[in-house]
Amino acid sequence: MIKRMFAAALMVAAAFGVAEAKEWTKVRIGTEGAYPPFNYFDSNNELQGFDVDIAKALCAEMKVECEFVAQDWDGIIPALLANKYDAIIASMSITEERMKQVDFTAKYYSTPPALIAPKDTALTETSPEALAGKTIGAQSATTHATFLEDVYKGSTIKLYGTQDEANLDLASGRLDAVAADSVVLGEWLKTADGGCCKMVGAMKNDPKYFGEGAGIAVRKEDGDLKEMINKALAAILANGTYKAINDKYFDFSVY
Repeated sequence: MIKRMFAAALMVAAAFGVAEAKEWTKVRIGTEGAYPPFNYFDSNNELQGFDVDIAKALCAEMKVECEFVAQDWDGIIPALLANKYDAIIASMSITEERMKQVDFTAKYYSTPPALIAPKDTALTETSPEALAGKTIGAQSATTHATFLEDVYKGSTIKLYGTQDEANLDLASGRLDAVAADSVVLGEWLKTADGGCCKMVGAMKNDPKYFGEGAGIAVRKEDGDLKEMINKALAAILANGTYKAINDKYFDFSVY
């Protein structure tokens, strides 16, 4: 009787598509390639940046092959769900809204949002009151865009496909300010185009919008991959690999 019940249970499981956990030998990584210094294309059209180096270190720790796939930010979660790649390592903030669609690993870095403006700006603070009547740029489909649209009601919010597009409109005088990650903006200010502008200051790092840091997104059914990545992340934090990557890009800890 017990054998018959067990056999029946196996048939039901097969009928409903219950499968064994996948054996991960290759992990496909989705990233944007337009968010320096975290992810970008170099002069040889190869992906580089903090996100890319962290991904390579995690793959090495997990002993799996790493394959990178570049994807525009607006479609980065839909492409993960459509099986174009297996994980997103692209400076994606862990938020409740995103967790409705995907699962996240533990954070792998956390930096605050900030605001930049032309060097001759009269702005001295980043509050909604100080920005009332101003036009602020941000990258679309980001936590910064949502934060601006919800909180900065007295400002005009203009959204762009990439961060560079927003920054260049600021340099061209078509915006009063731009909001983004503080590290990303700080790096741009060091460039020739960024010479136009200055850092006004950090913005409120509200967990409601910015979550608890940047995490690695995986499909909800890939809990085994999430566990593997979390273990690998803990390992590179403990063995000094993370610090070596951090120090390659920043003179302070972003963790």
